[in-house]
Order: sequence, then C-alpha cells, then structure tokens
Amino acid sequence: MQRLYDFLRRHPTWVDSFWAVFLLGISAVAGTVSQEADRSDLPVAWIPVTFLLCLVIALRRRLPEQMLLLAAVTGVAQLVTDVPTIPADFAMLVIIYTVAANGARWASRFALAGGLSAATLAQMRWPAADTGPVGEVAISVVMTVPFALAWVLGDSLRTRRAYFAQLEERAARLEKEREAQAKVAVAAERARIARELHDVVAHNVSVMVVQADGAAYVLDAAPDQAKKALETISSTGRQALAEMRRLLGVLRTGEHQESGEYVPQPDVEQLDELIEQCRTSGLPVDFKVEGTPRPLPSGVELTAYRIVQEALTNTRKHGGPNAGASVRLVYFDDGLGLLVEDDGKGAPHELYEEGGFDGQGHGLIGMRERVGMVGGTLDAGPRPGGGFRISALLPLKPAH
Repeated sequence: MQRLYDFLRRHPTWVDSFWAVFLLGISAVAGTVSQEADRSDLPVAWIPVTFLLCLVIALRRRLPEQMLLLAAVTGVAQLVTDVPTIPADFAMLVIIYTVAANGARWASRFALAGGLSAATLAQMRWPAADTGPVGEVAISVVMTVPFALAWVLGDSLRTRRAYFAQLEERAARLEKEREAQAKVAVAAERARIARELHDVVAHNVSVMVVQADGAAYVLDAAPDQAKKALETISSTGRQALAEMRRLLGVLRTGEHQESGEYVPQPDVEQLDELIEQCRTSGLPVDFKVEGTPRPLPSGVELTAYRIVQEALTNTRKHGGPNAGASVRLVYFDDGLGLLVEDDGKGAPHELYEEGGFDGQGHGLIGMRERVGMVGGTLDAGPRPGGGFRISALLPLKPAH
C-alpha cells in the first residue's frame, strides 16, 4: 500500500487523468439519460464542452493557470451555446481549488471572482421553473457557496504550506547559524588553548633552560648552587606539567569531572610567586602594586598574569645576560594598568611589529588577543633609553 501511495504522489497527472476519464464517463451516461428522458438531442457543443472540462481535470496540477483560463472560456462557451449544466461542470470547482492552493496570485483572484459569479450567470441563463425573483436569488446564493468553499480550502492550504515552508527555512537557517557558531567557538577555544600552551611552555621552559645552563656552569665549582638550580628545574617542570594537564583536560571534559586534577587558573595574587620564580632563575625583578587591590573579573585576572609572564619570558630570551626588569600593577578607578620594562638589549623589531613577519612573534600576538578579548589596549615596543616596554590597560567591571 505504501508503494502505491508513493507512486501516486510521484505521478499526480496520472491520478488526475484517471479522475478526468471517470468524470467523462459519468458525463456521457448523464447526457444519454437526459437525452432519452427529454426525447431531444443535446446541443452539438455538448461534446467539446464536456471534453474540455475533463481536460481541465487532467492537467490541473501541471498547468493550473492555463487550465483556469480554459475552464473560463469553456464556461462562457457553455452559456453561449446553451449547453445545460452537466456533471463535467464539477471541473470548475476543482480548478478553483487548485489555483487557490498552487496557482499565481492573479489566477487565485480571478478564480474567486469567476466562482462567485458562475452560479448567478447559470441561474440567469437557465432559470428554475416556477420560482420567483426571491427564489432565484436564494438558489444563486446556495449554488455560490460550493465555489466559495473550494476557494477558501485552496487558499487555506496555500497559507499552511507557506507557514510550514517558513518554519523549515527558519529551522535550516538556525541550524546553519548553530553550525557557524560552533565552528567559531571551536576556533576560539583552539586559539585560547594555543595561547595558554604558549605562555606555559615558553615561560617554564625558559626558566628551566636558564637554570640548566647555570647548573652546568657551576657544577664543579659550586655543587650546592648546581643542586639548587636542579631543584628549581624540577619544581618548574612539575608546575608546567600541572598547567598542561589542566589545558589538555579541556579536551577531556568527562575526565575533568571525574578526576578533578585541574589546578585553578592563575590570577593576580600569584604574580608574587611568578616574580619570585624569575628572581630565582637569575632575573632581577622589581615588583610594585599601586592603588587599592580589589576583586577582578576572572578574565582580567588571567590576562594580567599572562601578560606579565610573557613579558618576563621575553626579557630572559632577548634581554641579554645582565638584564633586569620592573613590573608595575596599578589599580585605577575604572581599569587595571600593567607596565613591564627591562633594561636589556630589547627584542628584534620583527617580533613586535605587526606580530612578526617571520611567524615567531606568537607571544605578542597572544598578548594582543588576550587584551582585545577583555576590551583593553596594549602597547609594546623598545624604550627610548634602551630595553623593552610593554604597557596594557584592562577595563574593570564588577566581578560576579
């Protein structure tokens, strides 16, 4: 049964042709019976009128507007040639419904006008016997109702289809928007993880390299200092591993929920530990806090920490062996200011101009991205008196 239903849906013209033949047969039988009852011949135009109206049924869905015009012309010809009402006239109801549901708007309006006037014209052409004016008006009104209902049903179907099409279009658009948002979210998360990994690896590995070089240099002359350097390398490596577990755990949400192995995101309060670690690695750092410390949004906390971390990492990498640094953290009424300066030889200009044309300025690119995400501003470049300077202003909002 389902196959038959699918076949009929794929071949609507065949279905309409079947009903057209069926209507033609009924009209032929009705014409024969009427001819025998009245003992008179039907008008010659009866045959082409019947055939054309059945043709309207057969092609109504393939050519709705054309079949509407054909039905109108045939109806006028029926009035002119005095062909009485026949079963094939049912095609007019069908084509009105079809055009109202599927045809152009002008055709739908034309079908409504024709349907509302068809019964009146037929009553005027073939008035009922023994009825007065009131009776003729009543018959015209009653006969107009089927035409009006056919148009209303077709127009309702058109409205319903348009509504469902709009819902489907909206659903498809929302699906595309969700996919686009998901892609943007994935790209943003990948960029965030890349920034975090760069900051963690660059800082901790640079500390480990400096300590390893120092340990190798004093290994024979000062074993105690070499041992202390190795301990620093060990603790720094553990800290780097802990932070990398937290970052990589983003890709394993279930494991994070079950194991609880992540460490908290670094914040401004941990700057003391960061700077002490730098001092231990041999980089003199002067750290001062100005203004009244107060709670900060988590995004600002992490951004401030990473900027200082990356700036001190760059000082170790590019400042030279005798470089020193200073860090200023200033609490304004509406913002948090950061100023990190060093007196070293500074970084090559290609690493801070437009992010580095050689593709190696990832640290400064990450800084600008972080600052941009919290709506702040960042300035990085060489100091007039030598060395390098990084300044940032992060807008503050009440922490929730």
